[in-house]
Amino acid sequence: MKKIPGDQELKQVILLRKDLNLPVGKAGAQCAHASVEAAFYSDKKIVEQWRNNGAKKVVLKVADEKELLKYLQLAKDYGLKTALITDAGKTVITPGTKTCVGIGPDDEEKIDGVTGELPIY
Repeated sequence: MKKIPGDQELKQVILLRKDLNLPVGKAGAQCAHASVEAAFYSDKKIVEQWRNNGAKKVVLKVADEKELLKYLQLAKDYGLKTALITDAGKTVITPGTKTCVGIGPDDEEKIDGVTGELPIY
């Protein structure tokens, strides 16, 4: 999509736990839950601008639940909209397992200030 002049660079980040070793399909579903849920919590104007400019998303890995929760809190402290996904446990993992976090969409630089050092999944 073509960037609209005056628009800020926006993106959304999904943090996925590496230690769960989720099957590809399960990981994809969990990331989709995080993406949608975080967008629901975000400002409608930002979501519209983000969608009009390609809805950039990046999936990053965190080591475990402790690191997931650390970055969730950092994102909240920075004023970013977040969504913590907890699995229902109907397939391959235990009910209540915290699998991933969605952050944004929001200003790319602001999100990078929280997650910029994490590796791509």
